[in-house]
Amino acid sequence: MPNLENKIWFDGKLVPATAAQVNVLTHALHYGSAVFEGEQVYSGRIFKLAEHTERLFYSAGRLGMKVAFDGQALERATRDVVAANRVGNGYVRPLVWRGSETIAVSAPNTTIHVMIAAWDTLPPYDKEACAMGIRMKTSDWVRPPPNVAPTDAKAAGLYVTSTLAKHAAEDAGYDDALMLDYRGQVAEATLANIFLVIDRALHTPIPDCFLNGITRQTVIELADELGIPVVERVVFPRDFERATEVFVTGTAAEVTPVREIDDFRFESRDVTELIIGAFESLTGKGRAVPEPVETMK
Repeated sequence: MPNLENKIWFDGKLVPATAAQVNVLTHALHYGSAVFEGEQVYSGRIFKLAEHTERLFYSAGRLGMKVAFDGQALERATRDVVAANRVGNGYVRPLVWRGSETIAVSAPNTTIHVMIAAWDTLPPYDKEACAMGIRMKTSDWVRPPPNVAPTDAKAAGLYVTSTLAKHAAEDAGYDDALMLDYRGQVAEATLANIFLVIDRALHTPIPDCFLNGITRQTVIELADELGIPVVERVVFPRDFERATEVFVTGTAAEVTPVREIDDFRFESRDVTELIIGAFESLTGKGRAVPEPVETMK
């Protein structure tokens, strides 16, 4: 995790973490006007940096925030942060947020700030749980419709329900929560997309009210290369009865097997292991760290 000796890129400059301070009256703290990304570093290379940067700008635009830096500048800054903190295998967190000039719902003239931090990898699930497959419990919280919230943006405020759902699942002895949407359809985990293996084909919900993850898109591409059919469709909880395998995908989660959702059990791993192998081959996970740090194309 970040420590006080880390360097953070803050509004155009690399500064010590202790100097990257934010006014407590910032609009983002009071009204949730912030967007972010999660990016993974594998063997010194930042995986799909361009795609993450593009999505960061898209999310900022959805919240009406104009970033003062262009995409190339932020990509250079990301590489600089990773190098400055000597992150070989780790995590990068860019954040864009509204400043403190106005404490009101309407804040079109606030300064838009940007920061980028990087630290060593911290998996979202317990290592033993990942090896065995995580256990999930369906949450009472649901994903909202797209006319209620900007569900296609990686907006900070949208993750309040994820925190509540995950806390409740952990309190009940589970590793994560399964999120349904406002229609009662399967949506995702709290921080990861979900895939079901049915008759050796991947079935995954249509991302019409939750984020279409970059890792999700990568897995679909890998499945195509492996000759594994992918079906994007409406998924209901009853579909878990037919599933022999389930896994979740995300920047931090990567490809994580699921062994239990409520009363459903999944013991097979055949297709999941194929996907994991292809993903690790693509990312170069576990390889020696080269110098200097560079962006993975």
